[in-house]
Amino acid sequence: MAEFATLAALAGAEKICTRCSLYRNATQTVPGEGPRGARVMLVGEQPGDAEDLSGRPFVGPAGRLLDKALAEVRLPRDKCFVTNAVKHFKFEPRGKRRLHKRPDAGEIDACRWWLEQERALVGPGLVVAMGASAIRGVLGRSETISRLRGRLIDLEQGTRLLATIHPSFLLRLREEEDKRREWARFLGDLEIAAEWVRATERK
Repeated sequence: MAEFATLAALAGAEKICTRCSLYRNATQTVPGEGPRGARVMLVGEQPGDAEDLSGRPFVGPAGRLLDKALAEVRLPRDKCFVTNAVKHFKFEPRGKRRLHKRPDAGEIDACRWWLEQERALVGPGLVVAMGASAIRGVLGRSETISRLRGRLIDLEQGTRLLATIHPSFLLRLREEEDKRREWARFLGDLEIAAEWVRATERK
């Protein structure tokens, strides 16, 4: 059961979080975004540079790729709740740039309470965990993407889990053949989510 009455109240509490040390260097907390009652919750790893500056999730290059994929499978982003396993940007300064650093297990676990509050308030029927950090945030333990990918997995209280890659993985690929193959696989995963939404709406 959620300890907050509204998503706005939850976001306000997240903004003053000091559960781990990441708040010290980040510009701001980046809470989840989307409607309460969304059927699908999309969970990423953590905010990137663009998200840290804007205070909104998935607005950078990986977010634009996610938007493109959601449009292709006809799963409107504004009907989903989009969030991250970790709410602060972890980075390494490199000159004027801030290079992404993967959050460790302790940071993911410290932030898991917030993710559970978001899930309790939103009440999604399907949680799409994008990447290993998101999987740990949702399940509370580490699992490989390859072991869980491509199927719906039952969670507690009738919720289901779908595991896939984080869209930033696609941005790191160099070979065109690899890009086409992994893009098609990512779309296939999101199509499972879109079909689940359509099937449950027909009931």
